[in-house]
Order: sequence, then structure tokens, then C-alpha cells
Amino acid sequence: MTTRQLLELRPRIRPELRISRPLRRGTAVVHLLRDPVSGKRLEIGAKEHFLITRLDGTRSLAELGESYAQQFRARLGEAQWQQLLGLLYGRGLLADAPAPAAEPPAPPVRSTVLNGRAKLVADAPALLDRLHAATGFARTRWFLVPLLALVAALLSSVAAHLGELWRNTDQLFHQPVALLAVGCLLWLGLALHELAHGLVGRAYGGRITEIGLRWRLPMTYLYCEVADVQFFTRRREQLATAGAGALANLVFLLPFYPAWSLLPPHAQARPFLGGLLLLGTVLAFANLLPLPPLDGYQALGYALDCLQLATESRRFAGLAARAAVRRGPGLSGYPTRLRLAYGGYALLCAALAAAALAALAPLARRLLPADWAPVAGWAPLLAATAAAALWAAGLLLRNYRKRQTT
Repeated sequence: MTTRQLLELRPRIRPELRISRPLRRGTAVVHLLRDPVSGKRLEIGAKEHFLITRLDGTRSLAELGESYAQQFRARLGEAQWQQLLGLLYGRGLLADAPAPAAEPPAPPVRSTVLNGRAKLVADAPALLDRLHAATGFARTRWFLVPLLALVAALLSSVAAHLGELWRNTDQLFHQPVALLAVGCLLWLGLALHELAHGLVGRAYGGRITEIGLRWRLPMTYLYCEVADVQFFTRRREQLATAGAGALANLVFLLPFYPAWSLLPPHAQARPFLGGLLLLGTVLAFANLLPLPPLDGYQALGYALDCLQLATESRRFAGLAARAAVRRGPGLSGYPTRLRLAYGGYALLCAALAAAALAALAPLARRLLPADWAPVAGWAPLLAATAAAALWAAGLLLRNYRKRQTT
């Protein structure tokens, strides 16, 4: 094929391919590309995205080359066009390419007594399809607006009666059986939390890959995996998927507030209901903290269009620390927006860690017996030491596994 014949070609990518908005991974701008047939995902740069999204069968390669030269001030030669088309054809992304082979299933995750997972639903997509069809009324405006108004009223009432709810919760901690019942109800609320993620993600075009039980002792909880959220068209759809779980937690509490408010002050069930309301509200908002793997962290990543926000912020903080002593490559590759995003997130994590350590000593004094009061003052230092030891042990284990693999 001559160069002229090559440039006259009008290739077309398969229309069902899904391509994300521009995302940030460190200083690089990337796009995610997914083949729904094979299930394979690629990460492409801005230049590749410029070309791939214009391969629609109406433009010749010569026309695309002119547009590319105007955009990036560089021209593509014959070898570069052949390399790009060969790559797209080999991966089955062009319309006239052979059908791509399905990606082999991932090997099962090894579970132990302390940490693992178990699949509970044989066909999770079919289950969510049925629930999606049955709950269509809940996605209409006439249902959502009153529901959000009720949730806002609940939060206002909890804030107005915070002192009384705190006293009820304190009484609840002296009633082991009632406390266990509250824990079971909150666990049920977390199950609804995960289903809410799945239903909202399914409504916006996400894929439900698995529903199961995960344990990291002493915690055990249900999970619902929603894939392809990065490919949603609008950012608000991603944020709605991330925030649906916390909203479901608060909706779960709605029937308990009238029961609590109608009881007389000295009713036996009042500590149970008051503790449930306060602990459930705290649990809902705790899920919105911007810490991995919580929902707030996912939502912040979607809002900033950043992949692996925690990892990149940690790398930015390391570069900033070295730049402060005039070592390393510096921060010249980071524009102002990224410096604010990564630097601000690193400072936020440091502030949250400091607040948690500061609250640990009074919490330990509150929960521990009086004989242990002198030890409570050492709780922040002991917690920081334990966290550092676990981090070091994890780092050594990863390095050991890497050496074993190589």
C-alpha cells in the first residue's frame, strides 16, 4: 500500500466502545477506553484520544493528519499511522477487525479466616435488573423531592435533639443486648446502602459485577461492585452513585425518629431508638469522609476527575518535601489546579489523622475502666506506633512478594 492509498483510508472504530472524560493521573491527562464485548480496558493519552474519537468513517487519514497537526503542531508519518491502525486492529477496536476474544475471568481472590470475601448472588446483574424494574417509581421527581425533604427534616431534628440523643446513646452502651440489636439493624442498613449504590449505578448505565460478603475481622459487611462508573456521561451521575449509599442509610432511619419522639422521656425503648438514630446518622456521614475506600473518597475523585487521588497526593507530598530541601525534580510539572487538589488532599488527610489521634485519649478514658485511666493518655502514641508498625510490615510484605515473583 502506497502512502497516498494509506492516507485515503477512512477507518472507523466500533461505535459501542466506551470512552471516558479526560482524567488526571498525576500530571498526565488520560482517557479510559472499554470494550464491552471483550471486557478489556485501556488507558490512552490525549493524542490517542484525539485520533480515536475522530475515526468515524467519514474522515480520511489525511484529513485527520491535518487536524492533528493543527492541534499538536506535529505531523504523523506513514509508520506512525500504520502502528496506530495495527494496534487498533489487533485489539479488535476497528469496525472491520475480527471480533475480540473475551477477557479471561480474574483468578479468585484467596480468602483467609481474617480477610476474605464470598459471593452470595449467583447472577448479580439479573437481580439488579429486577430490582431496577421494580423501583422505577423511586427515580421520579415526585418521589425523590419529598424523600429528600424528609431526610433534611430528620437531620435537622437530630441536630436539634443532639444532647438528648447523646444521653440515650450513653445509656445504650450500658445495655449489651440492646446494643447488639442496634448493631444488627445498622448492619442491615449497610446492606441497603450497598444495594442503593447498585441501583443508582445500574440506572446510569453501570455494570453490577458481584454481590457478596466481605470480612476483615472484626468487621463483616456486604458489598455490591459497580463497574464503569468512570464512563458515565455526567459528573453528577457519578456523584449520585457514590452518595446513594449514605442517603439510603438516612432513609433507613426515617421510621425510627417518629417512634423515638412519641415515646415518653423515661420509656425503656428510648435509649435503643435514640442510640440507633445517632449512631446511624454518624455512620452515614462517616461514609462521606474523603478517605479510601469510603464513598466520600470516590465522590471526591469523581468531582476532581482524578484517578487514584490518594496515591497521587502521596507522591505529590513526597515531591513537595524533597523540593523544599532543593532535591528531586520539583513541582514544575504540576499546574496550579493539580497543586491545589493534591496538596489540599494531603493536608486534609493529615488534619483528619491528627483529629482522630486527638479524640482517641478522651474516648479511651470514656470506654476503659477507671483503673485503666492512666493508660488512656498514652492511647494516641500507642495508636500512632501501631499504625506505623503495620505500615512498615505491609511494605516489607509487598517487597518480599515482589522478590518472590521476580
